[in-house]
Amino acid sequence: MAGFGSDGSNPDVGLLYDINGLAKDAPSWFDRVMEFVGEYGIMLAMVLVVLWCWWSVRRRGSVDDSVAAVAGLVWAPLAAGIALLVNIPIRGFVERPRPFVDHQGLEVLVGGKTDYSFVSDHATMAMAIGAGLFVANRRFGLAAIGLALAEGFCRVYMGVHYPTDVIGGFALGTAAALLLAPVALALLTPLVSAVARSGRIGWLVRSRKAPVRGRHETLDIPEPRLGSGPGAGSGESDLAA
Repeated sequence: MAGFGSDGSNPDVGLLYDINGLAKDAPSWFDRVMEFVGEYGIMLAMVLVVLWCWWSVRRRGSVDDSVAAVAGLVWAPLAAGIALLVNIPIRGFVERPRPFVDHQGLEVLVGGKTDYSFVSDHATMAMAIGAGLFVANRRFGLAAIGLALAEGFCRVYMGVHYPTDVIGGFALGTAAALLLAPVALALLTPLVSAVARSGRIGWLVRSRKAPVRGRHETLDIPEPRLGSGPGAGSGESDLAA
């Protein structure tokens, strides 16, 4: 399947040239910015969104709400890791070369890419985190999904992926985060609940001001739902203390 998507008449290739063509018309400083953003910047922004969400959910709502949300936050990077592992055999099976290998005239902003192209690791990881974060908190999840979409655009703009590489990554990341979420949260929620009851590290899950139940009491954790974090779907700001 090494020739997948290499036909110049393929709309996938045409869209590749259209998006990557923007890099040729852009000033060099802008291309350098896009190179940093596409390689590192958006993923760093993802980390900041996750930390911001954690800081927000642990400061508001009940302990039960914080436990459910933090369990979702822990699941987000785990889902990304699982999706990347699943992508290893997919890449080996498809064996799709990078677009600049089969197509001339592309403006390649990042050199040294010698591995296969389908599917995009960056798009997979970004969307897995976005979908996983959506499980924890709808508003922060939507922000992360927006960043994931921007990551996909950057990968095509940089000339290192076809559009379908990115779409495949989005599908893989979303599937890993959402399909495995019920099982993952069922395992993570009791662990996070135990951390919340701890006197030393409970602050990782709940506010120091939140009341702590007795050692032998169990928290009444609601069944996790998509976007069930505190503030999801309400008009209140997630930054409220």
